[in-house]
Amino acid sequence: MRLVEEVAVTLTSEEREVVRKRLGREPNIIEWAVIEALWSEHCSYKSSRNILKMLPTEGVQVLVGPGFDAGLIDIGDGFVLSVHIESHNHPSAIDPYGGAATGIGGVVRDILSVGTRPVALLDSLRFGEIESSSHSRWLLRNVVKGIADYGNCIGVPTIAGELEFDQSFERNCLVDVMCIGAGRREEVVLPMATRPGCLVVLAGNTTGRDGILGASFASQSLDSDEEGKRSAVQIPDPFIEKLLIDALTEMFEQRLISAVKDLGGGGLATALSELAYKGGVGVDVDLSMVHRRETDMTPVEVLVSESQERMLLLVEGQKLERVSRMLEKYELQFSIIGRTVEERFVRLRWEGTLIAELPLSVLGDAPSVARASRRPEYLDTLRNTPPPREPEDLNKVFLNLLASPNISSKSWVYEQYDYEVGVRTVVKPGDADAAIIKLPNGKLAAVKLDGDSKKCYIDPYRGAMWIVSENFRNLASSGAKPCAIVDHQQFGDPGKPDVYWCFKECVRGVADYCMAVGVPVVGGKVSFYNEDLVSGRAIKPSPVIGGIGLLSDEDMVTTLSLKRSGDYIVVLGVTTGELGGSEYYEYIHRICGGEVPLVDPLSDWQLIEAVLNLRRMGVLRAAHDVSKGGLAVSLAEMAVRGRIGLTAELSKLPVRGRVLRRDGLLFSEGGSRIVVEVDRERFREAEMALRRHSVPFAVIGETGGNEISIKMNGEQVINLTVGEVEERWHYSLERLMEGYS
Repeated sequence: MRLVEEVAVTLTSEEREVVRKRLGREPNIIEWAVIEALWSEHCSYKSSRNILKMLPTEGVQVLVGPGFDAGLIDIGDGFVLSVHIESHNHPSAIDPYGGAATGIGGVVRDILSVGTRPVALLDSLRFGEIESSSHSRWLLRNVVKGIADYGNCIGVPTIAGELEFDQSFERNCLVDVMCIGAGRREEVVLPMATRPGCLVVLAGNTTGRDGILGASFASQSLDSDEEGKRSAVQIPDPFIEKLLIDALTEMFEQRLISAVKDLGGGGLATALSELAYKGGVGVDVDLSMVHRRETDMTPVEVLVSESQERMLLLVEGQKLERVSRMLEKYELQFSIIGRTVEERFVRLRWEGTLIAELPLSVLGDAPSVARASRRPEYLDTLRNTPPPREPEDLNKVFLNLLASPNISSKSWVYEQYDYEVGVRTVVKPGDADAAIIKLPNGKLAAVKLDGDSKKCYIDPYRGAMWIVSENFRNLASSGAKPCAIVDHQQFGDPGKPDVYWCFKECVRGVADYCMAVGVPVVGGKVSFYNEDLVSGRAIKPSPVIGGIGLLSDEDMVTTLSLKRSGDYIVVLGVTTGELGGSEYYEYIHRICGGEVPLVDPLSDWQLIEAVLNLRRMGVLRAAHDVSKGGLAVSLAEMAVRGRIGLTAELSKLPVRGRVLRRDGLLFSEGGSRIVVEVDRERFREAEMALRRHSVPFAVIGETGGNEISIKMNGEQVINLTVGEVEERWHYSLERLMEGYS
C-alpha cells in the first residue's frame, strides 16, 4: 500500500535512530505515522525554532505568545484579541481553489482553539508574472475565488490584504491568511489537556481520505507529480465551518469545554499529541470510534487524514450531555473517541485493541536540525548594480509604473470579498493604509499585512526590517499605535546553506526592529520547501508581517484620500536614494539589484508618535505612507481616492545623502516617510508639534484642481489629470484578468 511506503519518508535515518533509541524498540507503522507527523518540518519547526528564539515575544498586553494555535492580546475591559497567520502554499499550487479555501478554514479554527470568535480575515498572496503567465493568472483567479467563497459562506469578512507578483512564484504561489478573533478574557481556553478524566470528543465533518499526509507534503519541495499529490489537498466545506463557529462560541459562553483543538497538519496524530504534550496529561483513544466518510479506512488513514472542519473537544463528564445537545442543535456530527489519562502516553486503539503507545517525551521533542549557513555569493553582485540612465519622459514612466500589477489598484481582488459582513468593518479596503474593525469593548483595531520579497532577495536583513517599518507606518497612517505583530517566514529548502542564511537574516531583521521599539511578536509560522524540483528554483525570501494596532475611538481613524482644496501637502521623514528592490528598478528598468533602504527603528517610532499626535490634535486630514512606487505613487493614490488634484515641488523635500536625480526623488522607496494633508489654517500648530517630535518635514505643495502637477525647481516633471491617473491605476489589473478562467 502506497500510504505505508510513504510514512516516515520525511524523517532522516538519524532521526529514525533517535526514535528507536528513545523508545528502546522498533515502532510499528501506526507509531511511525504519529512520529512522522509530529516531527515533520511543518509541525515541529526543527530547522527554525532555535533561530526564532531571537524574536521578542513578551509585552504588557501579551497574554499568550508563540507556541499555541493563536496569540492573545489583552485589549482591556475584560476582552482579548486573538491573532494567527497560516499558509496553504503547496495545496494552493496544486488545487488553487480548494487549497486557498481550506487555508481560510484552518486559520479560523486556530482562532476558535483559544476560545475566541473569528471576526476578520486578511490575505497575503504571491504569484508569478501575470502579464506573461497564463498559469499564474489561473492560480490568482482561483485562489481569490476560493478565499472569497469560503470567507463569504462562514460570515467572516476579508477586510484587507496585499498582493505581489514575481517570476520566482511561478510554480510556488504563496497563500497566507491572517485571522483576527475577539472574546472575553474569562472565556479563553488553551489547547492543552491539563486534567485526566476528560472525554475526548471529535466534532464536525466526517473523516475521509482527503488530506492524508498533508503535513509531509508541506515539508517537501514540489515535484512534477501534481496529480499524485492531489490526495494531500483537503476538501473544504464552509457550511460545516459556520456551524462549528456558532456552536463553539455558544459553548465558550457557557463554559462547557475544557480545551479545544483544530485538526490541522497531521490530523488526529498531531492534535491528540499536542493536546497531551502541552498539558502534561496522556490520552487513550479508540480510532474505530471516529465518524468516517468511508467505512473501509485503515487505522493509519484515520489517524493522519487532514479532512477539514473537525475539532477535538475535551469535555468533563458531567457536561457531556449539554455539549451533546449543543452539537445536535447545530446538526454537527460527533464521536466520543476516548479520554484523558494520568499516564503521560498517547495510546491508540482500534476496536478496543491497543495498536500504538508512545510517551509524550518522544512525541513533543523532535530533535533540532543544525543547518549549514552561507551568505549567497550573488548578493555583492546585486548590491553593486550600476544605476540606469534617467529617462527623459518621466510622465510616461509614471503612467507605466501605475499600471504595474504590484502597484495598480487591487479592487479586482477585494471586490470579490464580502468585507462588511458582521458590521465590524469601519474602513473599506483601499480607503486607508490599514483595515480597521470595531472591537467588543468599544475600541477599534487596525490590522495590516505587508511583505516585499524583492528587497529581501537583495538584502534579507534590511528587507525584513523595511517590511516591519512599512507595516508600522501603515498602522500609524490609519490612526493606530502598533502593539503586536505576527510573522510568516517563507523560503526554499532549508538544507541549502544560502537559503538558510537568508532565513536567519530575515528573522534577525524582524527581531532587531521589534526589540528596538518594544513591540512583541505574538505568533507566526515558518514555511520551508517553497521550491520545485523540476526547475530547481526557490522562491525569493518572503517574510510577511501582520501588524496590529489599537485606536481609542473613531475620531482617530485616518484615511488616505485628500479631503479638500487649499490644504498643505506635507512630507514627514527624509528621502534617501536607495532604489534596490524598488518597483521603479524592477518594473521599468528590469533591474534586480541596487542598495535596499536602510531603516532606523527609533526614527520610525518618532515618526509614528508624531503622526498620531497630529491626528489627536485634529490638524491632520489624510495620511499615506511612502512605499511601492515612491512619493509619486503615494501622491497619486491620495489624489485618486479623494478626486482632488495637487501641486508639489520636489526640490523642497528633506533629503539625506547626495543630491538625488528627479527619478530618485519621484520613485525612491527609501527613507521612512508618510505624506499627510494638513489643515492650512492650523499648520502652525502642526509645525510646532513636528519640531517637538524631532521629525524632519517639509511642505511640498497643496491640494486643489483636477491635475497632479509635480515640478523640480519650477520645471514640470509630471503633469496629468486625476482622471488619466485613475484610468491607468484603477483598471490595469482588472483588464489583465478579463477573459481568464
